[in-house]
Amino acid sequence: MNGVQKFFGHLGTIIKHRHKVIVHCVKCGITRQGLVHDLSKFSPTEFIPSVKYYVGHRSPNVGEREAYGYSKAWIHHKGRNKHHYEYWKDYVKKGEGESAVEMPYRYVVEMMCDRIAACKVYHGKDYTKKDALHYFHMGRAQYYMHPNTKRDLTELLEMLAENGEQATFKYAKEELKRRKGLKKNER
Repeated sequence: MNGVQKFFGHLGTIIKHRHKVIVHCVKCGITRQGLVHDLSKFSPTEFIPSVKYYVGHRSPNVGEREAYGYSKAWIHHKGRNKHHYEYWKDYVKKGEGESAVEMPYRYVVEMMCDRIAACKVYHGKDYTKKDALHYFHMGRAQYYMHPNTKRDLTELLEMLAENGEQATFKYAKEELKRRKGLKKNER
């Protein structure tokens, strides 16, 4: 694949992915988050290496990690996008390392939308409603998330696998409203 093909292949992939996330976020009631989702992917720090390592069937960050042992693009990305659980890490008491911080529910919902869209883009016509849950169980994310974040994401992905998008997005939208109401009542 030449440079022009990689450039337009990567650009097409992130535009297609963002469009799907926007549609999902609108259905979940977090339109603004959908509109600003992954805008950092257009920054030179993320875009240039992603074009260089674009292969079309996996994240370019994997290729950058294989080449350097880490992905500068991923480090940049996770530090600017609150829908990634890695954003929600902080140091605990001196000498005790890092700890996962509970993600606000609206970012858990965006993370779900992101995972669904990524599975749709990478799996194409072979996508099923169980793919995002399968990907979650196959990965290591569940071991590094705050327990409440893991619980919330697992619930949404299991609901998706069982009942499909329409029911899951409706539930997420209602749950966002309910939790927002709880916060107001706590004041």
